[in-house]
Amino acid sequence: MTSDLNNTNDKVRLWTRQHKNVVDELNKYGVYRVKKEYILEKMDTISDYYLNLYEWYGKNADRIVPRPEGVKYPIWFSTSSEVMLQPTEGAVILEIEADRKDVVFTDANKWGYIVNYFYLPVDPEDEEKHNKELKRFGISNEPSIITSDKGNFYPLLKNKIIKSWERLFEPFDEKSAFLQATMWEIKKEWVVDIING
Repeated sequence: MTSDLNNTNDKVRLWTRQHKNVVDELNKYGVYRVKKEYILEKMDTISDYYLNLYEWYGKNADRIVPRPEGVKYPIWFSTSSEVMLQPTEGAVILEIEADRKDVVFTDANKWGYIVNYFYLPVDPEDEEKHNKELKRFGISNEPSIITSDKGNFYPLLKNKIIKSWERLFEPFDEKSAFLQATMWEIKKEWVVDIING
């Protein structure tokens, strides 16, 4: 089944790969929300990296779909069964049907810039202009502006990069192959199928 983003009933079908224990949590509590310890366990040595990204994302996504009280981190979804993450051992794929109003849609290609701590350009010309600016400053490792003390020497450049990430939430083509989604929680009644790994 493909995505049904254009349904007129304001429901969307989404897919997410989660640890099999999420099913137990849904059965026990009727809802699943990401906890910090889940990220620490899953991401291990790079968990701080992802926690920082998810906290930035959460603060900004909250402006589009307000977080329920007590929720800090997003749950990531594929918008099409053709591009969903595949089942793996110890994991399940949850297929859910949710209200569109509860979903934040973004472009995975743009998210890639943010994950790599790159400037998110407006267009190719803007990207070229930014790259020339980096060259003028002698910066060959753009992520170091965010991740190291280099940002202290180039505060305007660091702020420019972080500010550019807000473009992730600008309107774009919802038929794009790069469409992805997040939600703050999964409710048991939204689950329409569970695919075991």
